[in-house]
Amino acid sequence: MRFLPACWVAWNETFCKALFMNEKNPNWEDLHLFLSIAREGGLSAAARATGRSAATLGRKTLALERALGRDLFIRHDRGYELTEDGRRLLQDLSDVEARINRLAQPLGAAVRPLVKVSAGTWTSLALLNRLDDLLGDPPDIRLRFVSAEQVLDLQHREVAIGFRNQRPTTDGLAGRRLSRVEFAPYGLPDAPERWIKVVGDTPSARWLDKTLGNDALCEVNAPRNRLELALAGMGIALLPTFIAETYPQLARKGPAVPELAHDQWIVTHQDDRHLPEVRRAIDRMCAVLQ
Repeated sequence: MRFLPACWVAWNETFCKALFMNEKNPNWEDLHLFLSIAREGGLSAAARATGRSAATLGRKTLALERALGRDLFIRHDRGYELTEDGRRLLQDLSDVEARINRLAQPLGAAVRPLVKVSAGTWTSLALLNRLDDLLGDPPDIRLRFVSAEQVLDLQHREVAIGFRNQRPTTDGLAGRRLSRVEFAPYGLPDAPERWIKVVGDTPSARWLDKTLGNDALCEVNAPRNRLELALAGMGIALLPTFIAETYPQLARKGPAVPELAHDQWIVTHQDDRHLPEVRRAIDRMCAVLQ
């Protein structure tokens, strides 16, 4: 016979008491507010998401912690960080919430949770070209892509999944390494020998500026424009090989640039990576990008 650890039993007894503070009326609303704070990473964002005031959310959180006899959050100036007990409660309540949502849906209706993704221009393009593979068959998630070259805040839940060019070192973040990214010059076989320069604050844009100076005849400020111009035969564009090689009409015009090569990481918050919809999205994105 298998015995459960005493600490696990004690936790679940306490959790059940909090869930059913009034035996006739389960206090699901307070637990739902806890979920909002945990997912949004703080009172202000959770207040916007729930329509409740930050003061009310703070008061409800303290009451829940007293009922459980445990601290669920570490409070910082920058937001709320889950404790180990808070992470355990988030995971348990997420499972309960998913079951409640399924039961509350009309027969035949699909529950498709939203997963927000932050990625740069090229990674977004690669993923969107395989959108059907990401959504599932039949679709079981919704994806919102925030295409941005700047890094969005995973700790404060601006997005659930982000793509980075280095291993995450911030506390509370988890990452999985993907394929190595390389950049090389590409153009149509008969394209003129002139560079298409991107003006911006990215490693490839800085390399082009350092290498070409003012010699480029065409400058654009959107990375995607250089791909479009290369496909139109207007010149040579510095492109990530994982993008350029999906266009058979493009030919490589020179070797890869060693100083631009880097690993790519898919990153999420420790607390979010256990959510079923986030796990599914990460697994599918990894399969597309590997």
